[in-house]
Amino acid sequence: MDFIANIISSISGYMYSYILIVLLIAAGIYFSFRTKFVQIRLLRESIRVIAEPKKDKDSISSFQALMVSTASRVGTGNIVGVTGAIIMGGPGAVFWMWLIALLGGASAFVESTLAQIYKKKGSDGSYGGPAYYIKQALKAPALGGVFAVFLILTYMGGFNALASFNLTDFVKAYVPSDNATLYIGAVVAILSAVVIFGGGKRISKATQVIVPIMAVAYIAVALLMIILNIGSFPSVIASIFTGAFNFSSVAGGVFGAAIMNGIKRGLYSNEAGIGSAPNAAASADVSHPVKQGLVQMLSVFIDTLLICSSTAFMVLCAGLDPSGYLDASGNAMSGLYIQESLGVNFGAFGGYFITAALALFAYTTVVGNYFYAEMNISYLYKNALNNKPFMFCYRLLAVIIIFVGAQFSAGLAWDTADVLMGCMALINVPVCIILGNTAFKALKDYTKKKKSGESLEFKAADIGVSGTEYWK
Repeated sequence: MDFIANIISSISGYMYSYILIVLLIAAGIYFSFRTKFVQIRLLRESIRVIAEPKKDKDSISSFQALMVSTASRVGTGNIVGVTGAIIMGGPGAVFWMWLIALLGGASAFVESTLAQIYKKKGSDGSYGGPAYYIKQALKAPALGGVFAVFLILTYMGGFNALASFNLTDFVKAYVPSDNATLYIGAVVAILSAVVIFGGGKRISKATQVIVPIMAVAYIAVALLMIILNIGSFPSVIASIFTGAFNFSSVAGGVFGAAIMNGIKRGLYSNEAGIGSAPNAAASADVSHPVKQGLVQMLSVFIDTLLICSSTAFMVLCAGLDPSGYLDASGNAMSGLYIQESLGVNFGAFGGYFITAALALFAYTTVVGNYFYAEMNISYLYKNALNNKPFMFCYRLLAVIIIFVGAQFSAGLAWDTADVLMGCMALINVPVCIILGNTAFKALKDYTKKKKSGESLEFKAADIGVSGTEYWK
C-alpha cells in the first residue's frame, strides 16, 4: 500500500507543480478577458437569476442546481483542505485560493453555459455535462466516454472516499473503540444510501434544505471569531498577502508550497474548470443557457470567497502556529489544527461545532458527488437509469466506496482525489477553450437582449449553433 501511495503522491506533485497551475491560471485569464470579466461584471445579475422559478415541473430549478453544485463544492475540502493548505504552505496559500476562485468564476461560467446549450432531454427533465458537449460539439464520443469514466472514478470514487475519510478522522475521537473507523464508516454509508437510492430528485431536495443552513451557520461562527479577535485581524490579512508574495522564501520552498497548496486546495474546493458543476447546470430549467452559467459562477464565489475564507480566518485569528501541526510522516493534522484554533475562543464547543459542520459538509458532498456520477453513467450506458437491477448495483457500489474510504490513510486519500481531479481538468479545460466561442456568443446574445428589453428566450440558431435538442 505504501508503494502505491508513493507513486500516486509523485504523480500528484508533478501535475500540480507544473501542468495544472499553468493550465488553470492561463484558462481563467483567457476566459476572464474574453467575457470582459463576467464574474465581476454580472455578479449582481447572477444573484437575481437564482430566484427565478422553473417552468418545467419535472426538471430542477436554478436554485436547486446551485444547491446541488454547492453541495459538492462545499465539503470537507472547505475545512480540512483549507487548514491543510495553510499548514503546508503558510497563510499565503489563502491568497492563491482566492485568485484561483476569481479566475475560476469565468471558467465555471463557460463550462456551465456549454452544458446548458448542449443538454439532452430526459424523462425527468434535462441532463448533460462535459461528456455530452464533447460528443456533440467536438464530435468526439470516445473522448466524452473517457471523461465520463474519469468523472465517475473521481466523484463516486476518489472524492467520496476522501469525504468519508475526513469525516471519520474527525469523529473517531468521540467513539471509544478500536473499531471506530468501521462503525463510523458504516453509519455514514447507511445515511448516504438513504438519499443516493432515491436518485437525482431526492438529492436536489435534500441539498436545497441542508446547504443554506450549514453555510449560514458556518459563516456566522467565522464572523464571531473575527469579532472576538478584531485586534489581530489586520495582521492576519497582512500575513496572507506577505506570505503569497514572499519571494525571499523561494529557496526554501515556502513560496512554491504556498502557490501549489493554495491552487490545489482551491481547485479541489471550488471545482471550477474540472467539469463537475456542468452536470448540475445542465439539469436546470432556464430560459437562456447564460443564466445557469451565471448561477454556477456564483457557486464558486460562495464556496471559496465565503466558506473557505471563513475557515482560513477561524484558524489564523486564533494565532496558533500552523507549522506545528505536521505529523511524523509530514502529513497535515488539519482536524487538530482547526479544533484547537476554535478552542481558543469557544473551548470544548469549538470542537463540537467543527465536527458537526464537517459531518454536514461531508454528507452533502457525498450525495452531491453521486449526482454527478449518475449523470455520467447514463452517457456510458444509455438505458442505465431505466435498468433497476443495474442502478441498484451501481448505487450499492457507491455506498460501499463511502464505507471503504473511511479506512484510508490521509496521504493516499488526498493524493488519489487530487490525481483523478487533475485528469478531469486536463480534458475539460482544453475542450472549453476550443468551444469557448459558443459560450461567448451566448453571453453576447444574453446581454444584448437584456439591454434592449427583449425577451430572454434563447434559440441556438441565434448564435449559429444547430442540432441541439432544447434550444430549437
